[in-house]
Amino acid sequence: MGLDGSAESRAAADWAAREARLLGLPLHLVHVRKPVPERKGRASLVGTDDRQRGAEEMVREVAEGVRARHSGLDVTTEQSSGRPAEVLARAAEGSELLVLGSRGLSGIGGFLVGSVGLSVVAHAERPVVLVRAGGQAADEYETGPVGAPSAAKPFRPVVLGLDAEQPDEEVIGFAFAAAARRATSLRVVHGWTPSAYYAYGLSVDIELHGDLMSQETSALTEVLRPWCAKFPGVEVTAESSYGTPGDHLADASREASLVVVGRRIRRSAFGTHIGPVTHAVLHHSVAPVAVVPHD
Repeated sequence: MGLDGSAESRAAADWAAREARLLGLPLHLVHVRKPVPERKGRASLVGTDDRQRGAEEMVREVAEGVRARHSGLDVTTEQSSGRPAEVLARAAEGSELLVLGSRGLSGIGGFLVGSVGLSVVAHAERPVVLVRAGGQAADEYETGPVGAPSAAKPFRPVVLGLDAEQPDEEVIGFAFAAAARRATSLRVVHGWTPSAYYAYGLSVDIELHGDLMSQETSALTEVLRPWCAKFPGVEVTAESSYGTPGDHLADASREASLVVVGRRIRRSAFGTHIGPVTHAVLHHSVAPVAVVPHD
């Protein structure tokens, strides 16, 4: 889990601790310091030492807080120097997943993902979860009697954004496993737009619209069939709707504990390699987002 002392990274640390508990795994907190250019003069050295001591104190304080709130969880820390995006992407290689914090957009939804976060999401070859600042554990649960989310209630559904034409087992398996360990349902969302030839007729031919919707739903159901058999305890609802996938996923995120999307791995050094749907979800999702890379 990437840690920089900000409110968003502290929220991410608590989310990562809860997820580590669900997974039965330890939590490793990683703080990365950018290399300080060598400069002459005593003042420079003193300033560098002060920043290092401050970083060490911050990491120690966050780790102690996580241990106090999550009794019995194995929490370890690491401090590294280098380019944060590169160090965090390497740290993800040996982990189940990497968790990062991000500021919310305008306080209402979505993530403000900086250059480090975008680079990590684009290049890490393990799942990366983004958590908004201000996120609370109770937000992941259904509402209680007074209309507010309550940890005494079941988890909200896990939402999976699925491309029925190019489904990937890594992404689907991650979403089913996340729903299973939360003992909650899985809501599969598929958005589709017809070709220009069909789109012209949709506005006037309701029957054509219904036929295309039925075809898309059947394809989605067929993709999910073996996974439903593998995870019989997970209740699955599948929605194939006309429109932009990112918009449908953003709407679904308002009632989700976690949104899962995929990202095709491209090993070129240029570009962000995230994809338009994942970009849209990151900018508009209310719930934490897991980006799962796949070939």
